[in-house]
Amino acid sequence: MAAGAGSLVAAVLANSGRLDKEDLGTRIGRLSRRVEELKGEVCTMITKKYSEFLPGMQSAEELVARVDGLCRSIDLLRAGVENEVQRDLNVAVAEFSELKQQLEQDTLVLSILKKLQEFDTALKEYNTALLEKRYIEAAQQLEKARSSLKMLESRKGFELKILKALSTELTVQTQNMLYHLGEEWQKLAVWKLPPSKETIGPESVIHSELHLCTLPSKEEEIAGPPVASVLQAFAVLGELRTKLKTFGKLLLKYILKPLISYPFLQPFIEEQSDVVILKFRSEKPDLDHSSPAEVFDKIKFILEVLHKYLLSKLSLPFGLSLNKKECRVTLAELLGDMIWEELSDCLIQNCLVNSIPSNSSKLEQYIEVIKSTEEFEKALKKMKFLKGDATDLLKYARNVNSHFANKKCQDVIVAARNLMTSEIHDTVKITPDSCVTLPKLPDPGSGDHVKMQKTSKHLPNKMVHLENDSKLSKYTFSLPTCRISASVEKLMELAYQTLLETTASTDQCCIQLFYSVRNIFQLFYDVVPTYHKENLQKLPQLAAIHHNNCMYIAHHLLTMGHQFQYRLTNILCDGAATFVDLVPGFRRLGMECFLAQMRVQKGEILERLSSARNFSNMDDEENYSAANKAIRQVLHQLKRLGKVWQDVLPVNVYCKAMGTLLNTALSEIITRIAALEDISAEDADRLYSLCRIMVEEGPQVFTPLPEEEENKKYQEEVPVYVQKWMTFKELMIILQANLQEIVDQWADGKGPLAAEFSPAEVKSLIRALFQNTDRRAAALAKIK
Repeated sequence: MAAGAGSLVAAVLANSGRLDKEDLGTRIGRLSRRVEELKGEVCTMITKKYSEFLPGMQSAEELVARVDGLCRSIDLLRAGVENEVQRDLNVAVAEFSELKQQLEQDTLVLSILKKLQEFDTALKEYNTALLEKRYIEAAQQLEKARSSLKMLESRKGFELKILKALSTELTVQTQNMLYHLGEEWQKLAVWKLPPSKETIGPESVIHSELHLCTLPSKEEEIAGPPVASVLQAFAVLGELRTKLKTFGKLLLKYILKPLISYPFLQPFIEEQSDVVILKFRSEKPDLDHSSPAEVFDKIKFILEVLHKYLLSKLSLPFGLSLNKKECRVTLAELLGDMIWEELSDCLIQNCLVNSIPSNSSKLEQYIEVIKSTEEFEKALKKMKFLKGDATDLLKYARNVNSHFANKKCQDVIVAARNLMTSEIHDTVKITPDSCVTLPKLPDPGSGDHVKMQKTSKHLPNKMVHLENDSKLSKYTFSLPTCRISASVEKLMELAYQTLLETTASTDQCCIQLFYSVRNIFQLFYDVVPTYHKENLQKLPQLAAIHHNNCMYIAHHLLTMGHQFQYRLTNILCDGAATFVDLVPGFRRLGMECFLAQMRVQKGEILERLSSARNFSNMDDEENYSAANKAIRQVLHQLKRLGKVWQDVLPVNVYCKAMGTLLNTALSEIITRIAALEDISAEDADRLYSLCRIMVEEGPQVFTPLPEEEENKKYQEEVPVYVQKWMTFKELMIILQANLQEIVDQWADGKGPLAAEFSPAEVKSLIRALFQNTDRRAAALAKIK
C-alpha cells in the first residue's frame, strides 16, 4: 500500500510542473485518506484469519497430547504381553500339538482295528457262504476282505507283521474259491477233444464234442441257478473274462473254424436228460467250398445253442470287475467281443474270398451273399453277440467290386505265370488266317470308323475318285506262317478274354484289369528268359520257338489296345489304353535270344573248320581227310539245324538264318584258301573237289517247308541268302583255270572275278597257283 502511495506521490510530483499548488495539496489529502482506509481493511482481515486459526491449533495440540498418552499405554501393554502372555501361549501350543498327535494315533489305531475286524468278519461270512454254495455272496465277501487289506497296506509308516499273513490267507481263500467255481464251471460246459493236440485236421475235429448242462442237481436247485451264481461269482472276482477267453479259444479252434474250413462238417445236437451234446457229422459236399449262406447257417446254429443253454442265463453287472461305472453286459456280448475279430477274419479268408465271382457276369448273383451276410449279422446282434452298425465282415461283402477286381487280377497273373513256366516245345501252327478265338466284341457305338461312315454320306456325287484301284492283300500285315508255343497262344487268349471282361466292368475294376493285362506281358518279359534260360541257350529249336513267341506277342500288341479303345472306361479311352510301347521290347527279346543261338552255331561252324588244317598240303592224305571231314561236319550241322528249324521259323527268317550260317562257312573257307602261299596242281584239284561238295550239298540245307518239292525254289535262290556264294564259285573257277582264263574272268576289272575279289587277292592266288614265269608276270600286270 505504501509503495502504491509512493508511486502516486511520485507521479504527482512529476507533474507538479504543470499543476498548481492548490491542486497538489488536494490530491495529497485524498491519497492520505485512501491509504488510511486500506490500512483499516488489512487489519480487519488479519484479525478475522487469526480468530479462525486459533481454535484449530488448540484442537491439534490436544490431539497430540492424547496420542502421546495412547503410545505410552501401548508400550506398557506390549511389555506385559511379551513378558507374561507369550510364555503362557507357548506352553498351550505345545500341549495342543501333543494332544493332536495322540488323537491322530488313536484314530489310526481305531481305523486299523476296524478294518481288521471287517477283514475277519468278511472271511467268516465268506466261509459260511462257500459251504452253503452261495457263490455270489462268498465272492463279494472276498472282495470286501481284499478291499480292507488294501486299505491296511496303504497306511504308510504303519506296517504290521500280521498283514503278510492276512495277504497269504486271502490268496489261499481266493484260490480255494476259484477252485470250487472251476469245478462248477466244468460241470456246466464239458469239452471232449480229440487225443492229438499237435495238428487239427478234419479227421480229428469230427470227434470234438461240447456238453452243456441243462438241469441242476437238487442241492443246486435249492442254492439257486448254478450258471448265474457261478458266472456272477467269476465276474465279482474278475476272472470271468479269463474263463470266457479260454472257452472262446476252444470254441474257435474246435468248432467254429472247422465249420468254416471243412464243408463236409455238419453240426447237430443230441439232447439227453440233463445235458445237450454238440457234435459233428460228416456229409459229402457238392462243392469244394461251402457257400457263405451255408457257413453262416452253421455258425448261427452253434451260437443259438450256446445262447439258449449257456449264455442267456443272465445279464451281469460288471461294475466290480470291469469298470468303476455300473453297466450291464450280457455274456453273449462279452464272448462276442472276444471271438468276433478272429471269427470274422476266418470267415473272410476261408469263405467270402472263395465266393467272390471270377466273371463279371456273376457279380449280380453276389447280391445274395451280401443279403445273407446282413441277415447273419442281424441274427448275431439279436443274440447280443454283436454290437454296432457296421463290421469288417459286412464291409468286405459289400465291397465286392474291389475284391472281384483283386481276385480276377490275381487269378489272371497266376494263370499267366503257369503258362509261362510250362514247356515251350509244345507248339501250334500259326498261319495268316489264324486269330485268337474270342466272342464278338460289342458295338462301341461311337468312334472314328462310325464318324467316317457318317461323313462319307454327304460327299458330292461328282467327287473325283482318288483312291488307287490296286488293293493290298489281306495278308499284308499278317504274321507269317510259323510255329509258336501252345502256352503262348493260351496266354494271348487269356489277355484278350481279360480285356473283354473289362468292357463290362466298373471303372475301377476296368482300370485294374487293364493294367493286369499289361502286367502279364511285363511278367513274360522277366520270367520266360530267366526260367527257360538254360534250354534257350542249349536247344536251337526252343530258341527259334521263343523268337516266334515274342514276335507273335509283339504282333498282337500293336493293335490290341486299339481294338478295345472305345469300349473301356473314359480314363483309358484318352490314349492310355495302349500296348504299343511294349512292342520294341518284345521284338528285341526275341531277336536277342535267336541271335545268341546264331552266335553259338557260328562258333561251332568255325570250330569245325579249324580242324581242316588251313586247307594246306592237300596232297597229304591226312590233311585232305581232315579237311573233308570238317566240311562234312559243317554240312551235317547245317542240315540238322534245317530239320530243327523246319516248319518252325517263318520261311524268310529261316532262309536268312541258314544263309547267314552257310555264308559263315564259305567265308571261312575262302579266307583260308586265299591265304595259302603255295598251291600245287594236285592241291588245287583236291581243294576244288572240297568246294564242289559245298556247292552241291550247301543248297540242300534250305528246306524251310516239310514238303520237299516246295523247297526247290528256295534252294535255287541261294545267292540271295548267301552273300559269298558267287565269290565261292569264282574261287572254284580260279582253282581250275589257267592264266588266260583268269585274265579273261578279270576283264580289266569289269568281269565277274573283279566283282568278287580285289586285285591283291587275285594276284595272291595267281602267285600261289602258278610258277614264276613271264606269262605269270604278264597276267599279274593285267590284274589292276
